[in-house]
Amino acid sequence: MEYISKNVARNLKRIRKSRKMSLEVVSEQTGISRSMLGQIERGDSIPTIETLGKIVSGLRVSFNSLVSAVKTDTIIVEKEELIPSKEIVGEYKVYEYFPYEEDRTFEIYMMEISEGSSYTSGGHGENTYEYLTVITGVLTLEAGGKTYEIKEENSIRFPTYGDHTYSNFGKGVVKFSITFTWD
Repeated sequence: MEYISKNVARNLKRIRKSRKMSLEVVSEQTGISRSMLGQIERGDSIPTIETLGKIVSGLRVSFNSLVSAVKTDTIIVEKEELIPSKEIVGEYKVYEYFPYEEDRTFEIYMMEISEGSSYTSGGHGENTYEYLTVITGVLTLEAGGKTYEIKEENSIRFPTYGDHTYSNFGKGVVKFSITFTWD
């Protein structure tokens, strides 16, 4: 959700400025207070669906243009600002760096698996692949009926049409990045 909130903040400000509108004018057109709009633009407030609806209606823009990343923007994702999208405390954490977007054919995630823990993912369908790079530790991957040991700073690409399991049988936390792709 943070990713979307940041997009809304950037897009709302970009749309407002491109139309040479003040926060006061946007407030009049959307029915949202000037102070709330300012908080949304600064990323200090996460807008509700109702608020997003008012912005879309008041500014006469598409929902997608408000929540999607602008392709020409430079986006910095800072891990300390991310909340794990999946987590079992003491076992694993999954962070979405660049989650699904309709017009993009990849997603990027970071995972951390604690000592003695595993994470199993279901299949993602035909013509799907993961490109995985281990940052720290040694990862054991079970995919396609085979087991692979991927050491620190090494990578693997594998099809993800079936279940696959990431395990940490070593010491310390295993950290790795995943780029997920499809046709």
